[in-house]
Amino acid sequence: MKPEFVEFEKANRVVVEDPDDFEGWEKLVRIAESLEGGLNRNSSPQAIALTRNVFDRFLAKFPLLFGYWKKYADMEFSIAGTEAAEMVYERGIASIGISVDLWTNYCSFKVETSHDPDIIRELFERGANAVGLDFLSHPFWDKYIEFEERLECEDKIFAILERVVHIPMHQYARYFDRFRTLAQTRPLTELLPEDTLAQFRQEVLADPPPAVQAGQQQIKMERGELEIEREVRARIDSFHLEIFSRTQTETTKRWTYESEIKRPYFHVTELDEPQLVNWRKYLDFEEIESGFERVSFLYERCLVTCAFYDEFWYRYIRWMYAQDGKEEDVRNIYQRASMVFVPISRPGVRLQYAVFEESQNRPDMARSVYESILELLPGNIETIVAWANFERRQGGLDAAIAVYRAQIESDKCDIYAKGALTAEWARLLWKIKGSVEEARQVYQKNHHWYLDSRYFWINWLQFEIEQPTSAETESVNHERIRQVMEDIRRKSHLPPSIIKDLAHHYMVYLMERGPKDASKEFLLLDKEVNGPFSVQSVNKAKLAEDGKESTTNRRLMLENGHPGVEVDEAAIRRGENPYTKYFQQQGENPVPANGQVSRLTPEASALQL
Repeated sequence: MKPEFVEFEKANRVVVEDPDDFEGWEKLVRIAESLEGGLNRNSSPQAIALTRNVFDRFLAKFPLLFGYWKKYADMEFSIAGTEAAEMVYERGIASIGISVDLWTNYCSFKVETSHDPDIIRELFERGANAVGLDFLSHPFWDKYIEFEERLECEDKIFAILERVVHIPMHQYARYFDRFRTLAQTRPLTELLPEDTLAQFRQEVLADPPPAVQAGQQQIKMERGELEIEREVRARIDSFHLEIFSRTQTETTKRWTYESEIKRPYFHVTELDEPQLVNWRKYLDFEEIESGFERVSFLYERCLVTCAFYDEFWYRYIRWMYAQDGKEEDVRNIYQRASMVFVPISRPGVRLQYAVFEESQNRPDMARSVYESILELLPGNIETIVAWANFERRQGGLDAAIAVYRAQIESDKCDIYAKGALTAEWARLLWKIKGSVEEARQVYQKNHHWYLDSRYFWINWLQFEIEQPTSAETESVNHERIRQVMEDIRRKSHLPPSIIKDLAHHYMVYLMERGPKDASKEFLLLDKEVNGPFSVQSVNKAKLAEDGKESTTNRRLMLENGHPGVEVDEAAIRRGENPYTKYFQQQGENPVPANGQVSRLTPEASALQL
């Protein structure tokens, strides 16, 4: 294998192992472009296929990089000709249809490779509809006007300028100056709509003609057609100046926000907060000031720069949903966000997309969204709960329980997720079916599996506390709640900080709803969870290898009050910290500044702790 292909394979492995490595992708593209000294019609089929594959994968991953679409099109032109390059350009504008640069390049390419003015003009019109409203769209408009100048079509040039002078953009004044100059030589019928032109003519005719002094008399002169046209043109010029003034005002309003956009293109690096704030304010402004076309265009611009920020996708979706008859546009935004830009690690947009499809009476599509998320993010609790609730709405309680049961029995869920799903199962039985006893059975029969699941234990304790009570039944309820709290303290493997929080929650219950002797239980628990370690009987028992408090007490006496850490010389030689187990059991995880094992004496350790 040639060395350049070995280098290619090495670079390819990097992006296969880490598809989010942007610098790795850029390096791979550079290597692919340089295979065999640069690709052309005479390059080997292997090199051409490899390079095409790299561009396809890279632009599927990062479709907003307009510069690489142009590179790809140029490469295809050199390899396979005009038609292949056009196909790449079409794919590019389908991916980033509001790129002024890409449309300008595409139209320039078409001008150079096609001899049919109508086909070229049709492409320019597509581009004008796609990017004409951009504040920095002047390169595209310049190219369009240049094309018409080649054909010496002044009527077409004037029509283009007439569109442009209404658009707030960076170089609006330059276009207006040329428009005003051309207007002086164009026929009146091109300058205004027929009804407006007729109105101006009537206004001119209604004005009395100026009187001419002849000796002692004033003679009223009848206007000739040339005089009438001159006065009509003067009125039209004033009308055009009003257009200029409005465009100038609108441009000035937007300049406040446009001048703060430091990166108008896509990149994988994060934006700083002032940039995000500016986009939020700009969208606020445009939503108040403008209509659908300008607002939607600004959202599209924003989502090129802020493609990786969920908040702007949510905002665009919600704004579009508020517009009448735009359900298909909403669907398109959801799909773009879900399939390309928002990472699967943040499934919120996808879950809301499923809700949208459900609202549109497409339950099969909604179900497939949930399934596709779990294929890429197995065991995701949020998705499974949302899916189960969806199935309940569609098919009832049993359908929801079936989802939970299948996921709990699946080997794709870890023990923590299964504990949470079991708690959600119990919640369904309690809240939806109204069966407290069945829900309690779910907790009681499964608690030994989920000793590490805080979600399971928090929900079980909350479940028991929230049960309705009365003076006659409170003693029974208290015993159930107390038993759950005892299991949390003695059996669960939760961190001490979590156990302490749950104990405080239980202590509030004791004071508000506890029986007559609740004060004794409160003080005993207060001693256990808030007192010094020396009086924490349960924690001392859990710390001992044999589960006996007395064992820890003996070690405390031997080690001058320190709660006791067995030192394993072999572990010390391996670089392990002998205090790690103790700190973990206390809900802490301190790391020495120098990363080394402390050599303090037991007495010094006790003082520090």
